[in-house]
Amino acid sequence: MQPSSTEASATAPDAAPAAPDTVPAPGTAPAPDGRHRTGSRSLRRAHLALFAAGVATFVLLYSTQGLLPVLSDDLGLTPGRASWTASAATLGLALALLPASALSDRYGRTAVMTASVLTASGLALALPFAPDLTTLVVLRVLQGAALAGLPATAMAYLAEEVHPSALASAMGLYVAGNSIGGMGGRLLSGWVAAGLGWRWGLAASAVLALLAALVFRLLVPAARHFAPAPVDARALARTVGGHLRNPLLLRLYALGLLFMAVFGAVYNTVGYRLIAAPFHLPETIAASIFVVYLVGTGTSAAAGRLAGRLGRRGALHVAIGTTALGLLLSLADSLPCALLGLVLITAGFFAGHATASSAVGRTATEGRAQASALYLIAYYLGNSLGGTVGADAYHATGWPGAALTGLVAMALAAAVTLYATHRAHAVRRAEGLPGRLSAR
Repeated sequence: MQPSSTEASATAPDAAPAAPDTVPAPGTAPAPDGRHRTGSRSLRRAHLALFAAGVATFVLLYSTQGLLPVLSDDLGLTPGRASWTASAATLGLALALLPASALSDRYGRTAVMTASVLTASGLALALPFAPDLTTLVVLRVLQGAALAGLPATAMAYLAEEVHPSALASAMGLYVAGNSIGGMGGRLLSGWVAAGLGWRWGLAASAVLALLAALVFRLLVPAARHFAPAPVDARALARTVGGHLRNPLLLRLYALGLLFMAVFGAVYNTVGYRLIAAPFHLPETIAASIFVVYLVGTGTSAAAGRLAGRLGRRGALHVAIGTTALGLLLSLADSLPCALLGLVLITAGFFAGHATASSAVGRTATEGRAQASALYLIAYYLGNSLGGTVGADAYHATGWPGAALTGLVAMALAAAVTLYATHRAHAVRRAEGLPGRLSAR
């Protein structure tokens, strides 16, 4: 699944903030601020470099999701076994996020980002030559682990090197690269695989990602405000342990996992459904379904306004209800209903993910970078878990099995949100606070 705009924003660091503007002593000239500013050539280079990095990362991460039916046909795989080629990459990324963020603190942002994207692109070039499923899955785990250096580091680089007045636009372009890469990786590999086979589909994604990686390496401005820090494993463990003992953060991590489980279950199996009875769509048309992913761009932005009006828990209830309604609607053997259901599922997922991930940074009073990294770990684990379980359920019972997987996940998400509301009411009663409870 491609990350939404909030996937990237969830990695925004707090441990390495941008250097503050200096205040000159009276009678002296102000010290120059060397960070990239709006209109500067260096900022344009940073924009293009991070956009290319986002494209490369998410082209590679989701390159196999668009060709799962072709893999199944060619290698004689069940949907569950084929889905491991998608789940393995997100699993590797989840496991490597915290180590990658620590390495970037020690060795530098550009060094880790460059090593990450070039290593992952190099592994991508080997994927078309994988002799069997086991080799392909192992390579995908390694590829996902290599890719972790970019989402774990890119926002820290931007926060340190870009002037605050230009930071929002820089982050926005990086997020746009993520979105385009996530959708483009699925579409490109699916379209090419439909005509030439899955090996050529993977080769096309590898070439596109490698070109984007080279653009990043050639354009990225050198880091001038990075200060290396030793890796303190004990301090990191204390910070992570504190987050894992925070009940509210744990609930937010659970919500990220559950929403992404739905997304993985649906998007790992929807291609199989569309080419089978009763729809019998051509593989090229079925691969194009990932265009629906664009719904998430608008939904992520609208989620903030929705939370402002209804509160965080109110927005989560709307997201859960929208996703569940989409899953139920998708059960109909009608192509318009199936497509509308997919739109609602996608919209609900992005709204829920945007609401939960943005709440992580507000909830963590310290160690926000680690808190956000833990959210992304849960998020990508949810993709791996939901994608595999949903594909196995689809193989056993067809689309109702995949939809039921999503409905169970949404029922659990509703239970988590209702429990949070109950706890908030209990706390207010214990404190003797009058008035209506805010859903925030």
